[in-house]
Amino acid sequence: MKKSNLYTRTGDTGTTSLVGGQRVRKDDIRIESYGTIDELNSHIGLLSSMMTEDNCQKAILTFIQNKLFNIGAYLATENPPEKQAVCYGLGKTAIEKLEKEIDSLDATVPPLHAFLLPGGNPAASQAHVCRTVCRRAERNIISLSETAYIDPDLMRFINRLSDYLFVLARFNNFIAKASEIFWDKDC
Repeated sequence: MKKSNLYTRTGDTGTTSLVGGQRVRKDDIRIESYGTIDELNSHIGLLSSMMTEDNCQKAILTFIQNKLFNIGAYLATENPPEKQAVCYGLGKTAIEKLEKEIDSLDATVPPLHAFLLPGGNPAASQAHVCRTVCRRAERNIISLSETAYIDPDLMRFINRLSDYLFVLARFNNFIAKASEIFWDKDC
């Protein structure tokens, strides 16, 4: 069996296909939305690779990566405006799982009394990168929602995910006994 080419040449003029075949410009807000989700998924893969095997967060990061793949597929599919399509695999259970992880990690780390600067150990720093990419994805998806229906559970999941990534950064610093860097407005 002959292996197929990785390249198609169909995007050479600055367009790409959505699921279903419709061609759009590569700078379309829908492409920006699922492209940023893909970028976030890659950053989370890097973060996961920084975790030790005994870090209980590797499994939740794999769970998140799978959900992000579902979200990317959802965003890459243009649904008719009258069809309020749901994002497969998201819903109350997935959101509650993230909330449970947030609560568990937050109970582990010391209370926060000041704003944090991103940083600390490498895994914490990468979690902050993931958080900021997640926030950009959220902004792009909100822009897309001006012209397309977006499953509300998708928005809830992405919003919780940035909270999870923030507390994961704190948790990674805590277990590594790395100092958190607090904002000094007079610095």
